[in-house]
Amino acid sequence: MQATQLGSLGNYRKGSIEIIKGKPGHYAMSNVFEVANTSAPYEKVVVGKNLKYVIETLRAEGTSPWFTASHDEFAVALDGEIDVHFIKPSDGPLVGEQTEGTVKLDGEPSGQSMGFVRLRRGHQALLPAGAAYRFEARKAGVLLVQTILGSASVEKWADICIQ
Repeated sequence: MQATQLGSLGNYRKGSIEIIKGKPGHYAMSNVFEVANTSAPYEKVVVGKNLKYVIETLRAEGTSPWFTASHDEFAVALDGEIDVHFIKPSDGPLVGEQTEGTVKLDGEPSGQSMGFVRLRRGHQALLPAGAAYRFEARKAGVLLVQTILGSASVEKWADICIQ
């Protein structure tokens, strides 16, 4: 029996799949570390999709812009140490409740600081509906974010899937 090997941004191995029927292009096979390694910091690259719901990988490096969503989102740290800072907006919601997906904000929103959560490998944080949040990483790391496809989501299927 082979032991599980956890990857990191600096040390990962891309897997493979054996196609039994169909074309390789019909299958999404990517490595979240490889995708994050070739992405700009905090680019929200979609690596999994089920109807309108997506899993995005982000290269956590430095400080992100501020984001918000009208619905809860979840972030999981796969590599590194990433702080998630939260603000409760003082003027109510920053996006309408019909807006789906993450919205990148211009500048820092006004409101009350809700503190921060420090994520390390395997830790998960709720990104609550209506709150503004940003990520801060001391060194490059990797995040997975579960959300809904939105304006900040980047789809690069041709670049990350088997062809």
